[in-house]
Amino acid sequence: MKQDIRNIAIIAHVDHGKTTLVDGMLKQTHTFRENQAEMNATTILDSNDLEREKGITILAKNTSVHYKTTKINIIDTPGHSDFSGEVERVINMADGALLIVDAAEGPLPQTHFVLQKALEHDLTVIVVINKIDRKDARPEEVLHEIEELFLHLAHHEGHLNFPVLYAIGREEKAWATFPENTQEHATLEPLFEAIIKHIPAPSGEEDKPFKMLVTTLDFDTHKGKFAIGKVSQGKVKKGDSLLILDENEQRGTLRVDEVFTSVGLNRVPALQGETGDIIAITGNGDASIGQTLSDPADPTGFPKMSIEEPTLKVLVGPNTSPFAGKESKFGTPTQLADRLTREIQTNVGLKIEPSPTSNGFLVSGRGELHIAVLLETMRREGFECQVGKPEVIVKEIDGVIHEPYEELTIELDSSLVGIITEEMGKRHGEMLDTHTNEQGMTKMVYKISTRNLLGFRGDIMTKTRGSGIIATRIIGYFPITPKKAKARNGVLIAIESGKSTGYALTTVQERGKALIGPGVPVYEGMIIGINNRNEDIDINVCKSKRLTNIHSANADIAIQLDPPLQMSLEQALDFIEDDELLEITPLSLRLRKIHLSKVNRVRSARGASTI
Repeated sequence: MKQDIRNIAIIAHVDHGKTTLVDGMLKQTHTFRENQAEMNATTILDSNDLEREKGITILAKNTSVHYKTTKINIIDTPGHSDFSGEVERVINMADGALLIVDAAEGPLPQTHFVLQKALEHDLTVIVVINKIDRKDARPEEVLHEIEELFLHLAHHEGHLNFPVLYAIGREEKAWATFPENTQEHATLEPLFEAIIKHIPAPSGEEDKPFKMLVTTLDFDTHKGKFAIGKVSQGKVKKGDSLLILDENEQRGTLRVDEVFTSVGLNRVPALQGETGDIIAITGNGDASIGQTLSDPADPTGFPKMSIEEPTLKVLVGPNTSPFAGKESKFGTPTQLADRLTREIQTNVGLKIEPSPTSNGFLVSGRGELHIAVLLETMRREGFECQVGKPEVIVKEIDGVIHEPYEELTIELDSSLVGIITEEMGKRHGEMLDTHTNEQGMTKMVYKISTRNLLGFRGDIMTKTRGSGIIATRIIGYFPITPKKAKARNGVLIAIESGKSTGYALTTVQERGKALIGPGVPVYEGMIIGINNRNEDIDINVCKSKRLTNIHSANADIAIQLDPPLQMSLEQALDFIEDDELLEITPLSLRLRKIHLSKVNRVRSARGASTI
């Protein structure tokens, strides 16, 4: 057993401060020199552009720090249940976990999700109640809520005995007991000491043949593919020959070119990988996530990892609009197929299959955010595509169609409760719990089908002006329920191709809300606005004002246009209906009808009405 290594996963709900706390751990263990930029940086592990923009962790990452004589491998995991595949696979490398909980918000749905995964793997958990300096902090109540959550999720009595620390992550402070004065000098030393004391050293026998479950992959233009995992037993070094196994079935061989270990944020060469450490191996084999690398002396592999099934699917295909190929580097069916094939090598929660009805692909994931992040990443890489309306994945259980359901938690000012109640009534949500605290904040918990929840986040953020906290988690499959009535208004559709004019957009403004400004290229069938009414309307946004010799009193008054409504990729996915598509290019997001000409739309509608 290795006594000088600890492997811990950092788990938390989104925005409860786990990545900031890891920043402090890296800095206080002098992982960086005093003059390195990282000493003044924040969210150091969230190196992906999308992670920084959204303020969430998307990709699980591992780093390490040295505290006294112990190496602590830290695995930073996503807090959003859409990225459950990331959490489920990397948690295999940990022997313990730090559960970070906001001292004001308390346990939220993703807290439930990540803690459930940690206890299923029988990890030793240390609770850190973070942000205790918030004005609305309620650490005693939050601790009671955490105890209730452990009581609900524990698999045995040992899970109920967990140490509790208090912290202000952004100030790099932690205490073993609640401090009387948070302004007093403090460091993260109590946290490091708790890790050494409570998290067990990794188990495994060094004298047995080498064995490692491939938990994640990475790529480098010079080194090639890295197979990353925790060494379960034995040792490995450069030149060793290994078997690649699917459980006990051999899939190939791998000759080790180099072995790497983590030092801070860097991956550095090592003479050998030792039992209990998290390492990366390069070689001439082609290992995949979930496979086992093993010494030929012991040709047995680990069981395959169990990953929760996708709940949402969307059709992704090559762009067929008149603007196809004008704003991208890649977009052919072959290029899309190659890119999506590469994605499923590392994104294990995703499924890709050819569409039976088109030359596109059905992309299935754990939620809207999971799919939207993939599409946004591809967009930034230079790809273009078109995407249909997301659909839930249903199952037949005992002859009855079932659909996925989610637990929705909403926390907002009590004055806005009526808006939520009305919206959830339309969406057939079932209230499970509600209560209001002394600060006038109401917490509401609903059970609702994923299908009826689509588009909710965008709608409710608009109606509540972005206030409140919204969180969800998948709770299982239940018999299908009625679909909510169409709540979205109709759209304004361009009837001619050309460039939009300010003069024409005044008409759009009278009828609804414009999605484009003047001087924007448009094509027939492109959606250029939202109607004030339920029906769709065709409109010419390219017409110019006629020139005449007659002058009017108002002729020289400038056209006043409201700013167009700008939608994010996620909002656009929420917005589109069954007869519409989202066109995605590196430069633009365009909404359009599937049938671009009005004649074809009318024919399609007539055909649908006769079915």
